[in-house]
Amino acid sequence: QVQLVESGGGLVQAGGSLRLSCAYSGRTFSTYHMGWFRQAPGKERDFVAAISWSGRTTHYADSVKGRFTISRGNAKNTMYLQMNSLKPEDTAVYYCALSTQELGPSDFNYWGQGTQVTVSS
Repeated sequence: QVQLVESGGGLVQAGGSLRLSCAYSGRTFSTYHMGWFRQAPGKERDFVAAISWSGRTTHYADSVKGRFTISRGNAKNTMYLQMNSLKPEDTAVYYCALSTQELGPSDFNYWGQGTQVTVSS
């Protein structure tokens, strides 16, 4: 079994910052990539950011480039999403994800339960 647990969500005013964390435990893989997705009410789940096993490669959705930063902890089984200059349209449930395949958005095959981020105007 794979457990992905997100934390750090909450309510913040527009222009503020939040830092999300994700901790992975359970079944082990030799290498894996990690990422963040989000789902706003009434919308599909969208890709936000991804980071490779080594941490050297990152991808971002255009909507968050320059505002969000994805990183991995030294222990590899933790991941962070620093979110700055938050906008009301960033309001969503944010999901941590893990890929045992490639780094593309459709490659992620394990998911956390999500953490709510609400940005007030």
